[in-house]
Amino acid sequence: MDKKGVRAILAGNIKEFRSRRNWSQADLAEKAGLSIVYLSDIERGNKWPYLDTMVKLADALELEVYDLLKPKNAPTPTVAAIMTKYNEEVAAILAKSFETSEKNISRSLEALRNQYSA
Repeated sequence: MDKKGVRAILAGNIKEFRSRRNWSQADLAEKAGLSIVYLSDIERGNKWPYLDTMVKLADALELEVYDLLKPKNAPTPTVAAIMTKYNEEVAAILAKSFETSEKNISRSLEALRNQYSA
């Protein structure tokens, strides 16, 4: 996904979450401490807000920042899916670590053999 796509998701999500609460742009802008013009530019996808601005918007909407960036059809991961991914990542890190250790041990043993066989 390109940055225009992400900006469109952000813009649409802010507008949708605001509309669900029956808030005007003025309502959300006031709650988030932003100008109406700036909020309007964000909702139209014309401006990309800084992270602190996204935090203000998320707080005002009582959401997390990632909710503002999440595509509509993105599945919410289950705890099992998160743990499976975590286990896979840890296993990959450990495997690489053992592989590196094994290579270092082999090199050390070879160096010792060379040193004492001479």
